[in-house]
Amino acid sequence: MAKKTEPVTIISLKDLSPESPESQKEPKTFTVEEAVETIGFGRFHIALFLIMGSTGVAEAMEIMLIAVVSPVIRCEWHLEDWQVAFVTTMVFFGYMVFSIVFGLLADRYGRWKILLISFLWGAYFSLLTSFSPSYIWFVFLRTMVGCGVSGHAQGLIIKTEFLPTKYRGYMLPLSQVFWLAGSLLIIGLASVVNPTIGWRWLIRIASIPGIILILAFKFIPESARFNVSTGNTQAAVATLERIARINRSVMPEGKLVESASEKRGRFADLLDGKYLRTTLQIWIIWLGISFAYYGVILASAELLERDLVCGSQAETQMVLNGDSEESKSPCHCHLFAPSDYKTMIISTLGEIALNPLNILGINFLGRRISLSITMGCTALFFLLLNICTSSTGLIGFLFMLRALVSANFNTIYIYTAEVYPTPMRALGMGTSGSLCRIGAMVAPFISQVLMSASFLGALCLFSSVCVVCAISAFTLPIETKGRALQVGDTAKPFSTYTTTYFLCLQMLLF
Repeated sequence: MAKKTEPVTIISLKDLSPESPESQKEPKTFTVEEAVETIGFGRFHIALFLIMGSTGVAEAMEIMLIAVVSPVIRCEWHLEDWQVAFVTTMVFFGYMVFSIVFGLLADRYGRWKILLISFLWGAYFSLLTSFSPSYIWFVFLRTMVGCGVSGHAQGLIIKTEFLPTKYRGYMLPLSQVFWLAGSLLIIGLASVVNPTIGWRWLIRIASIPGIILILAFKFIPESARFNVSTGNTQAAVATLERIARINRSVMPEGKLVESASEKRGRFADLLDGKYLRTTLQIWIIWLGISFAYYGVILASAELLERDLVCGSQAETQMVLNGDSEESKSPCHCHLFAPSDYKTMIISTLGEIALNPLNILGINFLGRRISLSITMGCTALFFLLLNICTSSTGLIGFLFMLRALVSANFNTIYIYTAEVYPTPMRALGMGTSGSLCRIGAMVAPFISQVLMSASFLGALCLFSSVCVVCAISAFTLPIETKGRALQVGDTAKPFSTYTTTYFLCLQMLLF
């Protein structure tokens, strides 16, 4: 009898597959970073560069205004050295406090809104300053101007977040041209306006660029990276499509997919294990660079006003102790001559002198090495100011110092904007700007008070701080050259031992 066989069902491997190959294909997606790189550089970025770069014109005019107005208000209100220095200190105090406030708000509510508010604020109080009836009112209103100017850094963040990676190292340093233009403009205006219609009209004229820029901001959209971080993907896509049309380019194929960040603008994120060492070293560098930069600016004015070079202070003191009417005042009163304005203009032109070399260094040597070199050279040239030289030699040293301190600012601005991820970029820039103003607050008392008592002592102090900053720059843990802007917390965490070691090193150096 034949054995009964069981029926066998044949199942192919294709039948076991839950989906066909066509159905396994996922829809194409892209990120903001990929969209920015695909769209590329074009007409939108040129307009962005001109409008956001011009914020530097307004900021430079408001900050440099103090240097050209100080001799006039010293004479008008019979101010002593510490009172003149106190004006600058309070301006930067307002800047310091509101840098953090605006940074927090920008990461939560948008870069564009905070930029607009800061310009409206600055223009309003700047105009009010021109009507100051007394020294106290002048100090208060200029402090409020400093609060407003602190929000101008959002313009740099917007530029950074829209620029393709390979263009950031070139376009951001070129923004220094606008700061230079603002500095030259206010010095040139002061040479004409101060002796004729007075410093009050100089302040009113200086507020005009800021008012014009407020009208131009409507052509610049909110950062697409910020919109994505808040979950507003639709607005980000609309912005990117607009940029693509203006640039006559195309968007990447697919759908914009990027996770929103619920943790935005938190101060604690700057000091967690991933960014603690980077943040602390950046703060030290910002403080030192600002101390040196405004030290150079105010020292230039002080050297011209008091003629402190080559031991001539003794001769000046003999004149002041004579029977002249000026000696009857407890305050030093000496207005700038046309030649003094000329010297300030020449030294200010130094801010652009090293820009080509700075751009090459940033893009080929990297941000860290380039910054450490320029900070080391800054320390050297501060000491060279003590050399007894002619007026031409002094102008040459001031020219190089302005070039170097400007290069320092260029590099640290770029590095700070690149090193932090989108949810904390504005706060990182804001806190750095806040620490920066501490250096600016101290600088007037070194350049306008200590320098009168001990010229060499003041120069050694400036030089020592620059050396500390050079070491801090060289030991920064992250190099951002050629690195895409980070969306989330992707930085490599450092061990507690490593962070503590570098922290102790920096504190010992200070």
